[in-house]
Amino acid sequence: MIEVKKVIAQEELEKVFAIRKEVFVVEQNCPPELEWENEDISHHFLALLNAEPAGACRWRKTDKGYKLERFAVLKSCRGKGVAQAMLKTVLADLPKDAEYVYLHAQITAMGLYQKFNFQAVGDIFEEAGIQHYKMVLNK
Repeated sequence: MIEVKKVIAQEELEKVFAIRKEVFVVEQNCPPELEWENEDISHHFLALLNAEPAGACRWRKTDKGYKLERFAVLKSCRGKGVAQAMLKTVLADLPKDAEYVYLHAQITAMGLYQKFNFQAVGDIFEEAGIQHYKMVLNK
């Protein structure tokens, strides 16, 4: 069973950070100093698979619109629908007036976002040593 909940307690936020550290810093070798920014202005989510922490993500308002970020699923939990459940929950949590919704997708995750009507725009770019495309939600 997958449950995705908006983080309200510090204990949940620590689980979010632990997942992000495992996926981005340890597994993908992202520089730790790039991983921890905008935490105080972001809306964080924790995904549980069979009541155990499995994934994390967030959204925040930027000067361009609403940016979905830091989608991470623990390796042992991949392929079980966790990322899709997180994306559904985050999109439903955005304010009703969220006209422009975007994200920076790692190439390997683009298929997931395309299923939810995101479309790649612009050229490929590198972020934290990983190839990405900007993707925008078509409403």
